[in-house]
Amino acid sequence: MRFIDTNILLYSISHDPAERTKREIATTLLDAEDLALSVQVLQEFYVQATRPTRKDAIAHPLAVALIHTWRRFTVQDVTYEIMLGALEISNRDRLSYWDASIVSVARLLGCAELLSEDLQHGRLIDGVLIQNPFRANGPHV
Repeated sequence: MRFIDTNILLYSISHDPAERTKREIATTLLDAEDLALSVQVLQEFYVQATRPTRKDAIAHPLAVALIHTWRRFTVQDVTYEIMLGALEISNRDRLSYWDASIVSVARLLGCAELLSEDLQHGRLIDGVLIQNPFRANGPHV
């Protein structure tokens, strides 16, 4: 299983011509069946996708519909256990709490990879390999 970060979801709805390739990669990724994410990722998606200052913001009903669609993936609630794991990872690996939280969820779910543009490509944390799918030599989607 592969864990996906918020930026994958956001690129999938982008209408920015400069992000066309990233949108194509993101939408191809979202066709896979081996994906997982967390409620935190869905919350971040909603906030960023509907933000009034976003030039291609989407309306509330569309954001909610997309969130319902992505429930076909494994979606993990953020639990006390995940929070404690995030605190440990944040302190030990010098990540922000929010980044450590997604690593904590990926670890809990047994994901081999965490797909994100925002974390260090190729870094291995607690058995979870961080991959940037938007890099020229990123993982095959």
